[in-house]
Amino acid sequence: MNLSIVIPLLNEEESLQELHDWIVSVMRSNRFSYEILFVDDGSTDTSWQLISRLSAENSNVKGIRFLRNFGKSQALHAGFKAAEGEVIITMDADLQDNPEEIPELYRMINEEGYDLVSGWKKKRYDSLLSKNMPSKLFNWAARKTSGVKLHDFNCGLKAFDRKVVKNIEVSGEMHRYIPVLAKNAGFSNIGEKVVLHQARKYGKTKFGMERFINGFLDLITIWFVSKFGKRPMHLFGALGVLMFIIGFGFALYLGIDKLFINPTGRLITDRPQFFLSLTAMIIGTQLFLAGFLGEILIRSRKNEARYSISEETDHVQKEEQYSS
Repeated sequence: MNLSIVIPLLNEEESLQELHDWIVSVMRSNRFSYEILFVDDGSTDTSWQLISRLSAENSNVKGIRFLRNFGKSQALHAGFKAAEGEVIITMDADLQDNPEEIPELYRMINEEGYDLVSGWKKKRYDSLLSKNMPSKLFNWAARKTSGVKLHDFNCGLKAFDRKVVKNIEVSGEMHRYIPVLAKNAGFSNIGEKVVLHQARKYGKTKFGMERFINGFLDLITIWFVSKFGKRPMHLFGALGVLMFIIGFGFALYLGIDKLFINPTGRLITDRPQFFLSLTAMIIGTQLFLAGFLGEILIRSRKNEARYSISEETDHVQKEEQYSS
């Protein structure tokens, strides 16, 4: 199968039929073998009934329905898990992403060898203050923090090589940072394509200003996890040792001063430096223990993949073969 088109949605009953017909027209004109995966993230309107009908009419349409609203990241994860195509396309269901862009995105993955191609909505039809300006600030911060040079991390229209979506896990609210997750998994050939952005035709946006606040918090999280997630001792241990040395230095100074320089002066416990040194040593010890416990937890999670294998020769034996 050439293409899997994964479409997460929430209450998009007005646009689904039109979006389906548009995608099918593009697929037929380009003679793609394809599947359309609608992932209903707990819609309360008739979206699922429409998906069921489209699936009955078109065998290329598949539907996944959540029991309740779990979020876009979880919807994408479910779609990625079920996708069978060589190239996976993600797009939103509100008709703001143009299906006519799909053939070129597919070509960039299939012929130019990109692991991931992200859409860039260079000209937007959103509100300047509520979406455009915060989005520009967010994308600037994401570029500087992650090192992934994309103009539009939030664009829902993206194309992936199959091996990418099978080796990353999208959880929480990390759908904004799929390119960063891909880079951290070892897929560094990431491209960008200017795509046509269309004004919303039906309904209203599901996202408010809070998504940008959450986005920046998630950015801090993914920066920390990508840099120190596999080696927490490198951060907490280093900070802990530094704090302990500072505290010990203060304590050593106070001891030498009291014993040899000013033995008749104030008691050590009457001096503010004593409490600073004590606090610093306690914090340093706690930070070191936090890093130590983090290392133990990582080593105890044996089922979590800590690396991604690109290829293996025929002579590589699996673990279960050795145990047999």
